Amino acid sequence: MKNLQEIINESKNIVFFGGAGVSTASGIPDFRSDNGLYHKYPYRAEIMLSHTYFMNHTDDFFQFYFQEMIHKEAKPNVCHQKLKELEESGKLKMIVTQNIDGLHQMAGSQHVLELHGTVHKNTCMKCHKKYSLEELYESHICSCGGVIKPDVVLYEEPLPNGVFESAIEAISKCDTFIVGGTSLAVYPANSLVQFFHGKNLVVINKDKTSLDKKATLVIHDDIAKVFSKIKTD
Repeated sequence: MKNLQEIINESKNIVFFGGAGVSTASGIPDFRSDNGLYHKYPYRAEIMLSHTYFMNHTDDFFQFYFQEMIHKEAKPNVCHQKLKELEESGKLKMIVTQNIDGLHQMAGSQHVLELHGTVHKNTCMKCHKKYSLEELYESHICSCGGVIKPDVVLYEEPLPNGVFESAIEAISKCDTFIVGGTSLAVYPANSLVQFFHGKNLVVINKDKTSLDKKATLVIHDDIAKVFSKIKTD
């Protein structure tokens, strides 16, 4: 923690790259831990959350989506809060997240890139009318008769236009890159680290990652627990 605090104190341009572990303290389960979504069903989550399954089994997709991917009661935890404070201090320039829960924005962060989209925006595939999450709960069929699709990146789908490029730009300019709460198992998000050329690469994750040997500092612990000890002023 002392080394982490010193790195943060000395940094002028931090980019944070986060995964599912950032939101577990908010009551949102991750994917790949022993109790994660990937171990909960006899079939793979990649199938249930694929574009093919969405198109061919739309009703079943939404049953799974609302049951496992939507957590209406979730609130930002200490990690989201500390990141917001680091942004307000001028040190944190960008949050790049794989999460679709919108908790960073709920906490007050202004500079957030959502690599995999968000559950809070939805679009009719036929007429492109926009719907809120609350409206999607009422029906996934648009007034025009088209199917409303969540603005989240499903397996087999590309990332949103411009988001990956913006992430590369931010990461290539930062002096400290903090990777937290992610197993770095999802491509192309896990390839972003190759664009970091700064001084400090920090990895905070419960389990080992492919970046551990390259990192300036590695902390194997719960990221909310670690961030609760960070001083931001």
